[in-house]
Amino acid sequence: MPRRPVRGTICFLAISLLLCTDAGRPSYALQLLGDDEDADGGDGSTSFSFSSPQTTPGGLAFGFYDGTCPGAEETVASTVRELYAADSNVAAALVRLFFHDCFVHGCDASVLLGRANGATKSERDAAPNRSLRGFGAVDKIKARLEKECPETVSCADILALAARDSLVLVGGPSYPVLTGRRDSAGSFYRDVNVPPPNATYAMTLDSFARHGFTERETVALLGAHSIGKVQCRFFRDRIYNFAGTGEPDDSIDRDMVSEMRAVCGGDGRAPMEMGYYRQGREVGFGAHYYAKLLAGRGILRSDQQLTAGSTVRWVRMYASERGEEAFREDFAHAMVKLSALAPLTGSAGQYFIRRCCRVRGFCCCLQVWCF
Repeated sequence: MPRRPVRGTICFLAISLLLCTDAGRPSYALQLLGDDEDADGGDGSTSFSFSSPQTTPGGLAFGFYDGTCPGAEETVASTVRELYAADSNVAAALVRLFFHDCFVHGCDASVLLGRANGATKSERDAAPNRSLRGFGAVDKIKARLEKECPETVSCADILALAARDSLVLVGGPSYPVLTGRRDSAGSFYRDVNVPPPNATYAMTLDSFARHGFTERETVALLGAHSIGKVQCRFFRDRIYNFAGTGEPDDSIDRDMVSEMRAVCGGDGRAPMEMGYYRQGREVGFGAHYYAKLLAGRGILRSDQQLTAGSTVRWVRMYASERGEEAFREDFAHAMVKLSALAPLTGSAGQYFIRRCCRVRGFCCCLQVWCF
């Protein structure tokens, strides 16, 4: 008689993300490419599996809060849905917060911390992070969880779960989020090194490679730019005076230059935004982002640069007729990998979960920070 699947089992097998169910909660099968199946991709992933609530590689677990705060993941999901209904921009904001957090010492919620005693600079003060949004959304989620299960759910796990739930709301794939992270006791201003908006493809690849991502995974992760909007100040130079030439960036489609100037005003300083719109809706997750790049309609230079080197092969693949499915599978795989970057687990990090995500230590500060 066949054995019944273990409740909460996650199996990593070969190349697609599947949602499975059993008598308990949903479980996921994330299939990664094997060496013999990806001669071109270079992922070199191997197959393994683990079951909840046993710990997984990195010390994380599926269903970590089942015994201590059973409704935690649903509270995060329902609050994100509520926030999204009020302002759809929150989805992109939460995803971006998560990326910027994980790229500095791993996914530890250090990006959420403000200055210590009003003096020491935090990651939020670094140039790439000054435009980050979504802090109030995290505060709201944290406040609800503190009422349900005080000092139980970490801010780092809130970011990981909220990013996944946000992506689902804008049409992205669902994927398993392992939990059990603890929060960083510090913020690392001097270590913020996120690729800038004007990065070349070589700079972007180098930055992602330092975190263990392949070329293909890098291009897939940048597909998150298919949601949200970009402020004009991040691309103004491309449409008026690129590299001091007095002319627009010649890699931009001429009609696109006119559209960008129209949105940004005569001098390009208007506080406007642009996004990678898709037919029938303003924003939405999808491979249309890559088709835009092939047409010379990349808003950021770092986006358009994906067509300037070896990365263009993945741009073409995702933009192809059947590319949407491949993109979603690769993106889900890469997000699971991103979520597992250097987590603080067990006795690492703080002895207690932060009560307020923006402040070091353990004092309750929700009335001060939440809005």
